[in-house]
Amino acid sequence: MAIGLLVAGWMLFSNLKKPVFIEATNGTYVWVDGNKNQQVDIGDPTDFELADGMSAESELRYNKETNGMQIKKTELTTGLVWWLFISLLAVIARDIGYMIRIRILTKKQLSWRQAFDSIMLWEFASAVTPSVVGGSGVAIFILNREGLSVGKSTAVVMVTALLDELFYILMVPLLLIFIGTSQLFPVDLQKEIFGIELNTQGLFWAGYGFIVLLTLSISLAIFLFPRALKYLLLQIFRMPILRRWRYKVIQVGDDIITTSKEIKGEKVGYWLKAFLATFLSWTARYWVVNFLILGFGPVSNHVLLYARQLVMWVIMLISPTPGGAGVAELAFDGFLKDFTPIGFAVALALVWRIFTYYPYLFVGAFILPRWLKKTRKAPQEA
Repeated sequence: MAIGLLVAGWMLFSNLKKPVFIEATNGTYVWVDGNKNQQVDIGDPTDFELADGMSAESELRYNKETNGMQIKKTELTTGLVWWLFISLLAVIARDIGYMIRIRILTKKQLSWRQAFDSIMLWEFASAVTPSVVGGSGVAIFILNREGLSVGKSTAVVMVTALLDELFYILMVPLLLIFIGTSQLFPVDLQKEIFGIELNTQGLFWAGYGFIVLLTLSISLAIFLFPRALKYLLLQIFRMPILRRWRYKVIQVGDDIITTSKEIKGEKVGYWLKAFLATFLSWTARYWVVNFLILGFGPVSNHVLLYARQLVMWVIMLISPTPGGAGVAELAFDGFLKDFTPIGFAVALALVWRIFTYYPYLFVGAFILPRWLKKTRKAPQEA
């Protein structure tokens, strides 16, 4: 527990001390594009040099500060304290929604305490693994340790993932009806996928299309053709280049069949309640940002702010770092800078992460040792 808390504290302290370059009229640094990506990376020291000897007076200037210095500059007003409190309530609402959902999906096999421990450890696992990996594999282990069979644990985790993706699939077109796409992509990112160079809008639609295709495929596999999918996967992984992963694919196929048996025949009310809990969790998750920004000033368009976060979420999914660290702060500064007072985008990004990322490192490190001791009994079999 002590080691876990020290590591979490060190990660937070390191982020507070991380250098950042802020636009300033009489700044002492200029942007030189040291990393050659044609973008101003305010958190990359190689992107800036001292302005000594630089001749162009009209050039943008920057001052070198730290994330901690940015937060210290923030004036603690009554309004800010109020909206920080509301943001904290939104974080709590998000986790309560997750707890309600997992109790619905397990048909109340988990107590409220077990649901709390499971969600906190699930979030902890997500925080310490790369976004492209996620905490789903660990979640199956957690639920199994809590007394659910391997089959039921797998079913709950897979259905949870499907509900999350369904929320995203439905919300994107709904929001686009109100705001369109003209203001949705303020940052011009470039990334090569399968040899194709994509900008921010291309990345978003490629990610959205992949989510739709994956959700549709898994839904058909679980609800209609579980054995057919397992057979198809086995045929594909007979290829010599893929044969080394064949035994893992057999396990995936078995998990899909198990999931199908577990959830077939559930009534409409079961799915409706689970989706409403999902809606509560994700809505609260996104509104944390809206509430935080309200602490610094009025928000001109809450719907656009909400929609920009949907785009950010896809960008963060491709992050190779634990919990999207680094990428999340960069995305926040790029996508939401329009809604924040000048000079406070970086501080807000860090406050956002303090509310939505670091607590799970500390809570998870505190809960994990006791939880492992409490659940030491042999896990349930499939």
